[in-house]
Amino acid sequence: AHRWLYQEVGDISVLKYLSWTMYPTALAAFSTGFSQSITPYSGGSGIPELKTILTGVVLEDYLAIQNFGAKVVGLTCTLACGSTVFLGKVGPFVHLSAMAAAYLGKMRTSVTREYENKFKQNEMLVAAQAVGVATVFGAPISGVLFSIEVMSSHFAVRDYWRGFFAATCGAFMFRLLAHFWGAHPQNHTLIPLTLPPETIAAIFKSDLKIDFPFDLLETFFFAILGAICGLVGCAYLFCQRWLLAAVGQNRLTAKLLATDKPVYTVLVVLLLASITFPPGLGQLMASRLTMKEYLTSLFDNRTWGSLVPNASSVADPPGVDPRGLWQEWSHPSATIFGTLTFFLLMKVAIAPPVPMP
Repeated sequence: AHRWLYQEVGDISVLKYLSWTMYPTALAAFSTGFSQSITPYSGGSGIPELKTILTGVVLEDYLAIQNFGAKVVGLTCTLACGSTVFLGKVGPFVHLSAMAAAYLGKMRTSVTREYENKFKQNEMLVAAQAVGVATVFGAPISGVLFSIEVMSSHFAVRDYWRGFFAATCGAFMFRLLAHFWGAHPQNHTLIPLTLPPETIAAIFKSDLKIDFPFDLLETFFFAILGAICGLVGCAYLFCQRWLLAAVGQNRLTAKLLATDKPVYTVLVVLLLASITFPPGLGQLMASRLTMKEYLTSLFDNRTWGSLVPNASSVADPPGVDPRGLWQEWSHPSATIFGTLTFFLLMKVAIAPPVPMP
């Protein structure tokens, strides 16, 4: 919808700028304002607060059922902002799973007329963490590992099979819904009449030899890649910590975060949308691509450096990047590596915190 609106306004620069910036700004303002008007605990990812609850601190309003509705509506508007603001859904899904688990636990105690057991409540929350991650990525094992990471050193052994079972059920429901998603709209028996969509795909298909899959030379380069990614992750954490400290120490941003969170969200999203405006700096970071197209282009199994010199003479073959997504990263005044570096800096390194669900 965002890109369609941007294309339909014509060639007037002012209208193009307004259509590009006002769409995500309005959604972000509604998301923050709606959630904050119902409960102030619906903002953010929710994982730090959940970890605090599991350590023994009581935060009753954080798992309230009214927080669930505010989180769902706010998260829908947040994800509708598109690729203008890079916001993930892992944290909100973990928060939603925890609220659902807490509500189910209260229903069980009201039906069985038992006293509320904090140990069973914590076990439900641990399983809910695994379900939240498994429903996003379809990976039950990753969900269990995530719950262990959040619980840190006091993870009970008896919670392993419970978390894995709950995460498997969540991943199975994800696969089941994707299967029935391909059903005919007039089919009331929920029996798919068409082929279901593909839910497991090899995004980056390699040509490694299968006779001896773990070659010593390949292992060496994978180790180097892991070390580089670790250093990049440390640099990101350093930049993020510095940015959070700067936002907290600034009088204006600190006051807005304390009293007027919707105004702060509007200013941040408006700034990011102005930076990603395609005729401006956005042309150096492929801002016209959607989130799915970003992933498709970044996992392209071709060498962009060899394609750039022949971009005007060679057409894309059918079936391999038919829309030429890699050309969005090519700019006459910058190299491919320059646009990728600028993209990482603007989208990841200097992304300020936003109190959105």
